[in-house]
Amino acid sequence: MSVARQCELLDINRSTLYYKPRTEGADNATLRRLIDEQYLETPFYGSRRMTEHLRDLGHQVNRKRVQRLMRQMGIEAIYPKKKRTTIRNPEHKIYPYLLRNVDVTRPNQAWAADITYVPQKQGFMYLVAIIDWFSRKVLAFSISNTMEASFCIETLKEALETHGKPEIFNTDQGSQFTDGDFTAVLKSAGVQISMDGRGRCQDNIFIERLWRSVKYEYIYLNAVEGGSNLRSGLSKYFEWYNQERPHQGLGYRKPDEVYYEGLLNQAVA
Repeated sequence: MSVARQCELLDINRSTLYYKPRTEGADNATLRRLIDEQYLETPFYGSRRMTEHLRDLGHQVNRKRVQRLMRQMGIEAIYPKKKRTTIRNPEHKIYPYLLRNVDVTRPNQAWAADITYVPQKQGFMYLVAIIDWFSRKVLAFSISNTMEASFCIETLKEALETHGKPEIFNTDQGSQFTDGDFTAVLKSAGVQISMDGRGRCQDNIFIERLWRSVKYEYIYLNAVEGGSNLRSGLSKYFEWYNQERPHQGLGYRKPDEVYYEGLLNQAVA
């Protein structure tokens, strides 16, 4: 039976048999990595300054292209912004920031979550992580090739099932965290919901430091390709991060050490 006849019987266009999906050019992957590295150093860089930075490195790019890449990566310049008069997602409730001037003194008093972009040779992934504010321990993480709320919800459920519940859960105002299904999980667990002020990276400073660590200590040092390989590598990294990596902010102790010692002290008290 001829190819034309087979296509006719299957009701498909013959040209689809010869279509080969286009892979992302190496140039875009390189630009994304450079943008990501610079954003860790200067999160206040918008598309104008990022464009100039890339041009200084010898890349012939225009601002429109940089804007598109930054939008795909889910990043934007961090700076104080005027209150918007139009609400982009009117069905999404924004909660107040509850950790200002709060002294976090014990495990599970406050957790924080965020999403970051992870560059790969061909394309990119997104990483979500949940940490304990007091000990810096990574409680759960997940990766996805989209920024839908579902993978954040599953990560939250995993953290709650494994480590109990926090008193306060803090995120930014991203749509994944303001999603009704996400906040419903927190409400049903009796957790207070806290969200950063718009454009205030300092409100979630500890997880911002986590992103810097994981990228400079693992992502940029290993050419990991594929979701399963990335997941396996991150699992090993976070195990090392929790159990062996000393933190200056913890008096050079390890997150697991601080977390479980804190739980024991609470139980004894």
